[in-house]
Amino acid sequence: MGQTLIARRAPLASSRSQLEVLARPGPWPRFEERVAAAGLVPLTASGIEIFQINVGKFCNQTCRHCHVDAGPERTEQMTRETAEHCIRALAQTDIPTLDITGGAPELNPSFRWLVQEARALGRHVMDRCNLSILLVKPQEELAEFLAEQRVEIVASLPYFRPTQADAQRGEGIFDKSITALRKLNALGYGVEGSGLTLNLVHNPVGAFLPPAQQSIEAQFKRELARSHGIVFNNLYTITNMPISRFLEFLLDSGNFEGYMERLANAFNPAAAQAVMCRNTISVGWDGTLYDCDFNQMLELPVTNGLPRHVRDFDASTLNGRRIVTANHCYGCTAGAGSSCGGAVA
Repeated sequence: MGQTLIARRAPLASSRSQLEVLARPGPWPRFEERVAAAGLVPLTASGIEIFQINVGKFCNQTCRHCHVDAGPERTEQMTRETAEHCIRALAQTDIPTLDITGGAPELNPSFRWLVQEARALGRHVMDRCNLSILLVKPQEELAEFLAEQRVEIVASLPYFRPTQADAQRGEGIFDKSITALRKLNALGYGVEGSGLTLNLVHNPVGAFLPPAQQSIEAQFKRELARSHGIVFNNLYTITNMPISRFLEFLLDSGNFEGYMERLANAFNPAAAQAVMCRNTISVGWDGTLYDCDFNQMLELPVTNGLPRHVRDFDASTLNGRRIVTANHCYGCTAGAGSSCGGAVA
């Protein structure tokens, strides 16, 4: 069941079609039923500690696992007006962290402005970086900018060997990632005592759950240091969510039912209690509010009369909101759990 991801040929299904596929009856209960049996209904937010912005789907890469379906051909981009709404919303709260993602978030014209404005507010800023973007013209000084602003980098690197990494992200991307990591290390990123945090993200190449985070982190640190002289702070393991391109892979390869059953059988109540949507609000490129980035890709915005757009952001009503769930949520609650910050249990 560990097949390599295959290239997508047919157009992606709509979010509604994806939800219909995810709702198909199978040898597993609906996610809502499993959560109810664990005594976790209603699943509600516990406050907002992370303000996550997806600034668009434009990217210099087309990764085969991408739940955003990002790529060079995508035109969805957050406007400066919406970015300004985001900063105004952040300024009226004490939310400590701004998490910027994409696409390649650095390609949005407002990216550096968002970073500078959030840092001026005294907020911690995270950049979800694909690494190769640091080598693309005219981004040669991007790494220096991130270091100057003390931005935490969360960088995707599926594996410490080129074959597996390139199978997921494209031929030659591993070598570019290594070059970018060396550049970041030279600036102090990942170096003990520098205060510049460099975290890597690992997700499986096929239809299986990630290994234990602590053990795979030790492997990554040993192999990257030995083979490439690279250091980093932490490794996050993320479960591939059964949506978008990965959902198509599961369907095309006949792995959908088996993968969903694997996720459901690994349901962990402790992970369900610690899911990232409980302390995160996610803002789409058009300003729509979601519980998480995955709900955003399935077009499942916050509900129950809550503000739907960042221009109407009201932390007092969003802090304790009821979380919108569906069967894809099994991906965040299987085993040790999965979030934008890795394992949760």
